[in-house]
Formats: sequence, structure tokens, C-alpha cells
Amino acid sequence: MATLFSVVSFLAVQAAGAAEDEAQKESAERESLESVRITATRTREIVQDEPLRVEVVPDAEIEENVTVAPGNLTNLLNELAGVRLQSAAPGLGGTALRFRGLPGRHAQILTDGLPLGGPQTDAFGLLQTPPLDLGRVEVIKGVASAIYGGSALAGVMNLVSRPAQDESEIMLNQTSRGGSDAIAFLTATRGAWGYTLIGSADYQSRRDPDHDGWAELPGYKRVTMRPRVHWSDGPDRTFLGTLGFMQEHREGGTMRGRTLPSGEIFPQALRTRRIDGGATLRLRTSEANVMHMRWAASLTEHDQEYGATRVEDKGTTVFGELSTEGELRGHKWTLGAAIQYERLRSPDVAGVGVDYTVPGIFVQDEFALFPWLSFAASARVDVHNEFGTFFSPRLSALFRTGESWSLRGSIGAGFAAPTPLIEEVQERSLAVLDPLTGLRAERGYSASVDAKWARGPWDVNFSVFASQIRHPLMAVEGAEPGRLALISSTEPLRVHGAELLVGYTHGPWHVLANSTYLDATEGAEGGGRTGEDLVPRFSAEVACILEDEERGRVGIEIQWTGTQPLDDDPFRAEGRGYLEINALVEARVGRAAIFLNALNLTNVRQGDFAPILRPTPGLGGQPVTEAWAPVVGRTFNLGVRAEL
Repeated sequence: MATLFSVVSFLAVQAAGAAEDEAQKESAERESLESVRITATRTREIVQDEPLRVEVVPDAEIEENVTVAPGNLTNLLNELAGVRLQSAAPGLGGTALRFRGLPGRHAQILTDGLPLGGPQTDAFGLLQTPPLDLGRVEVIKGVASAIYGGSALAGVMNLVSRPAQDESEIMLNQTSRGGSDAIAFLTATRGAWGYTLIGSADYQSRRDPDHDGWAELPGYKRVTMRPRVHWSDGPDRTFLGTLGFMQEHREGGTMRGRTLPSGEIFPQALRTRRIDGGATLRLRTSEANVMHMRWAASLTEHDQEYGATRVEDKGTTVFGELSTEGELRGHKWTLGAAIQYERLRSPDVAGVGVDYTVPGIFVQDEFALFPWLSFAASARVDVHNEFGTFFSPRLSALFRTGESWSLRGSIGAGFAAPTPLIEEVQERSLAVLDPLTGLRAERGYSASVDAKWARGPWDVNFSVFASQIRHPLMAVEGAEPGRLALISSTEPLRVHGAELLVGYTHGPWHVLANSTYLDATEGAEGGGRTGEDLVPRFSAEVACILEDEERGRVGIEIQWTGTQPLDDDPFRAEGRGYLEINALVEARVGRAAIFLNALNLTNVRQGDFAPILRPTPGLGGQPVTEAWAPVVGRTFNLGVRAEL
């Protein structure tokens, strides 16, 4: 840490003489961010004029976080207020992206507006996505079915890639826990055409930090590749096409020569292969109208080992959409039609597959009644081949109460068809799941009020919100011990809470603080209500970065995660609160940057509070407890990033 503070002092002295230039740059950056045209809302309106609140993570913040976890998106996304990356497969290290306490399966993740990961990103999709080609992140929280159908009951996250005009880069990274990453982002342009390619090779050795015989840190070998082609002849004549390939082998379970408390070995492994492709086309067809087409398809194959069982499955998704946009007498309208096909099959397990076809039509209108009051109204009708017809509305309003203040309100409803791939099943595999019977579609409702104040170096956002999901899917003990069954609960899942996000940018200093309060409850066995599993009631983070563009950056993060209910833990009914501290140092030398990050300096480990291994198997034969805190402990990573 002495080195860290000496570098801080050095950079502070170097930056002091350039404070005036940095202040001017800060003002330009704020103006640039507020003028970003959002693609996730379809109207391509700038951020400050959107009635629907959209959070934007700009490229500058991505730059600060991309070196912390070069092989995946986890560190960057975990810093968003109200967004939590929760362990969804502790034996293999999977994660679920939870918006405001809602289940991870209800967060729709798009790449350049395309559902390349399918309607539901699985527990490993974010872990298999390197962020080096990421330009910005757009986040819409709350029910977004009116815009994106049944895959967006909790919200939407759109990952926007970097343009071909950016510099080519390579990155090499090594961690103190046996992890290695090699990533390349290559670009080229020729006239109106541009080309990018990101490829990565990632390796992690299997580790048992607490020496209990169980691999708390699963091992993996992964390769990814994604080429893109861009064409642009103005803002309303654009094309993007992409292909993606990913192959990974994960291995966890008991270490070699070790056993569970019962004396049995318990292997866990997952082999994944995914191929996807997609394209977007935007063309102005007349002076007043623009046509927009989107298409995506993916094929994912799994071969999973869970104890004595082994199961294969194959998932196929196809998506297509055609819409037209225009303006008429102050109204910015969108009218479109879409179709989504989803198929999941396992030759080893009967009765757990799905075969869904869902056509839909949608309409959206944005208009201003007064200069200080504007609205966005969306509605969608989807016709599901198994669960019937669903109507999903959403209404948002923007009140401008002064130059510094704005107030947004939003309310919406939506649906989600049942899926066997809920978090509890992904932890254990389809092999332990009973045939699906008697399930109902989930229906969601959300409302929020968001206030923003921005003046000078300060930017403050405060939100209060409430959500409810009726007929939520739940995993219960199956027909036989060691098996799972899915049911549609008669009691709704309810969440209400608040978020506070404070940003301060002045000269070389960047400070970001956020906190989230969540009260999430679900129906309890025998009646009444209980806290939703693995949802902390309170969490907060403060991050401070000191940056000099020519010399580098240093930073520190302090994160607090409060207590959280535990449904299936033999040792605790509630996870303890814990504090994590992370630090980063980056030094620039010409066109290269050398970085060193220290993660979890407080060395928090769940195994220090209670054992990871269960004395007897839990729900569905699970041999370990739920992961509610870090299981690995203090970690360092060292690497280099260079422009070509």
C-alpha cells in the first residue's frame, strides 16, 4: 500500500498544474455524455431528453474497470447501483445479474441491440464476455416487456461495442490465483466500412483456498472470437453484422484425492460451445420515416457433470424484428413486429424441454405537452404458442423543474414464460429436475420515481421503486430425495427499495458513490412471507480515481454488502455483512499501460464465517452452501495493455 500512496502523491503533483485544462475537459465530457443517443429505447433520443430513465456507463468508466477483470464483465457491472452479480452456480462459479433484487433470468442482455445470448443469458454468459471491445453500457431498470417482450421482466442491459475507428489493442493479464488472460481487439476501416475483431484465450487453475477438499475457485479453459463489420453513410444509413464463437471447459467439485464429509467424491464439470450471429440495418426510407431491422440466432450446447449424473442439452434461439420510426406533429413514434423462437432439448432428461414461438407487435410514442413535461408511452401484444396472449404497457414521464433538476416517473407491466433454466437448476443441472407440469407464466409490474440534480462537478440521482412478480417460479424438493421440481408459487415476489448515486468529477479526480436499499420478500412454506434468498437489504460503494491521461491512474474502492437471507444453508439463516477494499494502479509508458490491481484487500472469505461444504446434501443433492460472500479471498492481478 505504501507504493500505492506514493504513486497517488506523484500523480497529484503532476495533475495540479493542469487543473484548468482538466476542468474544461470535464465540462466537455459531461456535455458529450448527456448528448449520447440511446439505442436501447428505440427512439435514439439523447440521455437528458429521455422520459424513460436510462443509465449510461461511458467509455471512460469502462477504461477504469476493464483491467480489473479482463476476461469478463463482472467487475464493471457490479458497480452499478441496484445491480448485483449474485452467484448462481457456486460449484462452477456462475453468476446471475439481478436488477433491483429480481431474479437474474428476468434481465435481458443485448449486444449492440441484439439478443445474441438468447432470451435468457445463462449463469456463465457474462463470465464468457471480455470487455475490451466495450464502448458503453445502457441500462433500463424495471419491467421493459413493452419494448422487448417476455425476456425483460426486470430490465434491459445493452452492451454497445467500440467503433472500428478506435485503436487496436492487446492485453495480457496474470492473477495471483492462477488465472491468465490474453485478449486482442483489432480494427480496420476502409471508406464507409469498418471491421473489428475481438478474440481471447483465458485460463484458470482449480484452487481450494481453505483446504477443505472442495474447489471454491473452479478451473476453466476458454477461447472466444467475435468479428464485426460496420457500414455507415450517415446516422440513418447504418449496418452492423457479427458472428461469435465461444468454447469453454469448467471443472469444480472435490479436489483430486479428496471427498465430501460422506466419504464420496463429487465431480462437477461443464463443457459449453456457443455459436451466434446477428445483424442490424437502419435505413431512411423517406424524409419522415426510418426502417430498422434486427436479426439474431444462437446455438448453445452443454455437457454437464454433476456428481454421478451427466447430461447434455442443446438450446436454439432465433429472433427477428422489423420496425419503422417517424415524427409527426411533435410525436416521435415507432411501430413494429417481432418474432422469437426458443427451443431447449436434452436427450438425457425427459419432460424438461421447451419449444416456444412468440410473435408480437409493438408501438411507442414520445411527445412533449410543454417544454417542461414530456411523455413516452409503449405497448406490446405477444401471442405465446403455449401460454396465450399478453398485453404489456409502459408509461414514463419527464418533468424539468429547472436547469439543474429533473424528475422522471415510470410504470409498466409485462410477462415471462416459464423456463427450466432458473438459478437453482443451473447450480445442479437438468438431470435432477422433474418433468415440467402445471406451470404458469410469470406476470410482472413495476413503478419508479427518479430525481436528478446536476450542477458543476456534482451529479446526484435518487430513485424509489417497487416491483411485483405474480406466479414466480420456485424450486422445491422433487418427487424423490435429491431431485428438484418447479412450481408456480401462489404468493407473489415483492420488492421495494431506493437507490442513491452521487458522482463528482473535477480535474483529475473522479469520485462515485452509490447505495441501494432493498426489501424483497416471497411466500413462505406454511403461510406468511420471508426475505428473498440472497438479496442484501443494504449495500453501498465508494470509488475514488485520480487520473492523469499521460501518466496513468490510481484508485480505491470500498464496498459494503449487508446481511442477506439464506434459504438453504444448514449453518446460518442470514449471511453476515462484510466490507471489501480494492485498489488499482496503472502507469502509462508510451502506447502501453502496466496495471496492478489488489482485490478484496480485507481478505473476506465466506469459509471464515461458516463451512462451505454441507454435512449432508441440500436441495437437489447440493453438496455446498449458497455463495453469499467471496469464497476466494485476497487476489492480485498484474498485466499490460498496449495500443498497436
